[in-house]
Amino acid sequence: MNASLITTQPSSCMRRRPALLCACVASLLILPVSLSAVAPVSGLESRLKDLASLEGVRDNQLIGYGLVVGLNGTGDKQQTIFSVQTLTNMLRRMGVTADPTLVTVHNIAGVMVTADLPPFAQTGTRIDITAAAIGDAKNLQGGLLLMTPLKAADGQVYAVAQGSIMTGGFMAGKAGNTQTVNHPTVGRLPGGAIVERTPPSISPTTQFRLQLHEADFTTASHVVEALNRRFASDSQPLVARAESSAVIVVDIPSSYTSRSVEFVADMENVIVEPDRPSRIVINERTGTIVMGKDVHIAPVAIMHGALNVQVRTTVEVSQPSPLAAGTTAVVQQTAVSAKEEKAKEIVLDKGATVEQLVRALQAIGSTPRDIIAILQNIRAAGALSAQIEVI
Repeated sequence: MNASLITTQPSSCMRRRPALLCACVASLLILPVSLSAVAPVSGLESRLKDLASLEGVRDNQLIGYGLVVGLNGTGDKQQTIFSVQTLTNMLRRMGVTADPTLVTVHNIAGVMVTADLPPFAQTGTRIDITAAAIGDAKNLQGGLLLMTPLKAADGQVYAVAQGSIMTGGFMAGKAGNTQTVNHPTVGRLPGGAIVERTPPSISPTTQFRLQLHEADFTTASHVVEALNRRFASDSQPLVARAESSAVIVVDIPSSYTSRSVEFVADMENVIVEPDRPSRIVINERTGTIVMGKDVHIAPVAIMHGALNVQVRTTVEVSQPSPLAAGTTAVVQQTAVSAKEEKAKEIVLDKGATVEQLVRALQAIGSTPRDIIAILQNIRAAGALSAQIEVI
């Protein structure tokens, strides 16, 4: 680690009037130390559909218990009793009577089946499902999932799943000499379930509500302003109003009274300039640092010193002379050394931008961990007006 001195000197006008120095980068900068400065330019705009969604338009999770058959001896063992009970109950409904205590099979497995029911899914629509073993089955490869009803949180059956399981892994070998890749006890069935019941949906006639993906008062006000500018009329000057930082109430204009779908489509394409908070994201595992354009750095001097201490241990063997009275001995030699490098001074004139700060830290040979420590100390000193988030 290098000892470093970084100073930011305010200009003459700032000496008379202290102020924050705005650190603003106009482009994406990726440095060899895995540090990137992400700086969306002023006026970065997004479609409304990327910022918000209609309240009530959401996926619904489905779950069910099913049975996979046709496995090549890799199914549940005898101690997993629920899979055998399921098999005998199924056979009984088909007119075949079997005693669960007398049935011994190894090509079946009990599984839990999950799926996401999309909004406005119609009867007959196919959806993807995932099946995972819940017993001691070793491999679901080549298995066939029998008809499995999928229920939602209200207890109603909304889809039925059946089909061949596709696993993303495999297991090969026998008698303890096996090779396993990924997770062969979990498989997917693309289009493996058929929707049997239409989920509840909203049918707005005069009014609906928008939910922002990230709650923010400034963004909410920008959305309201954009919607009123696009759809307001003399008879209806206010189309949208913010109920909170996350919810916006929108009245359907009179010109779209019988065309609510067309209104939602037009509304989703309205361009809005969202407001993003100043934030620095740090990933200590990978040494990645991401900083936004609105990071402000006040005039500050930083001393980041480092003391390297090395301890070396060597083993020497002491061997007596031939025919001498003595024994061979092993002796450990320990050497301790300490080294502290001199400070390197970096001067940033007329304030420091994020790009200048990053390049200055790189110029003095700072490692990602050095830069992370420097940023955290700047924040603790109150010279950095940004949130630091460690992931």
